[in-house]
Amino acid sequence: MAKDTSSSDLLRGTLDTLILKTLAWGPRHGYGIARWLEDVSDDMLRIEEGSLYPALYRLEKRGYVESEWGVSELGRRAKHYRLTPFGRAQLQRETEDWTRFAQIVSRVLSTEPAS
Repeated sequence: MAKDTSSSDLLRGTLDTLILKTLAWGPRHGYGIARWLEDVSDDMLRIEEGSLYPALYRLEKRGYVESEWGVSELGRRAKHYRLTPFGRAQLQRETEDWTRFAQIVSRVLSTEPAS
């Protein structure tokens, strides 16, 4: 029996791109990134810490984001992340790739079978 595809399965392949998009709006700490994605998606995307922080580490290692320690809105010490110029270029490439892929999948899914 085939497994139903959940939104978390679909998200797994796009989390890095979503984080880059979030940071295109300005620097944020981890919780701020997760909250922004929840807000923009009307709570349809919920990013768990166990997925978010490894993705941020991966993006930082690749040079797409930089981080520095600062203070959150609540006065707590928090690591703030920001998009690098290299990350901004990567976001543009990934957005173009995603748009092209979504158009292809949409075309396939909207094609009616021959009678």
